[in-house]
Amino acid sequence: MEPISNSKNVKVVNIKEKLNKFTEHWNPKIVGELNDDKVQVVKLKGEFHWHHHEKEEELFWVITGKLLIHFRDRTVEVNEGEFVIIPKLVEHKPEAPEEVQIVLIEPRTTLNTGNVETENTVKEQEHI
Repeated sequence: MEPISNSKNVKVVNIKEKLNKFTEHWNPKIVGELNDDKVQVVKLKGEFHWHHHEKEEELFWVITGKLLIHFRDRTVEVNEGEFVIIPKLVEHKPEAPEEVQIVLIEPRTTLNTGNVETENTVKEQEHI
């Protein structure tokens, strides 16, 4: 395969700028795609639902704030500049006592509520 010399499709994404475009919580927005994954930004506040993902792993990368991820046997704290990868099939419940802004990286097919449907399920994600 020949290399491509045209870089017109290469774009720099400013995460803080993207996060400033919306105020709602628990509604991930797609800001980029690579291979078969989507890169998303989302603001979280309060508790989410217990769920797991049958086939997908997720990466939660905290930009601002503090995120708690509850597992059935322990809770981990993820602070600014840190990330955690949740393996497939591991039941978890995110919680943000105060607003937290994060980047999520996961396969394009991943539904934000995993194996359950709730009022927080986002089936049609917005690209910003």
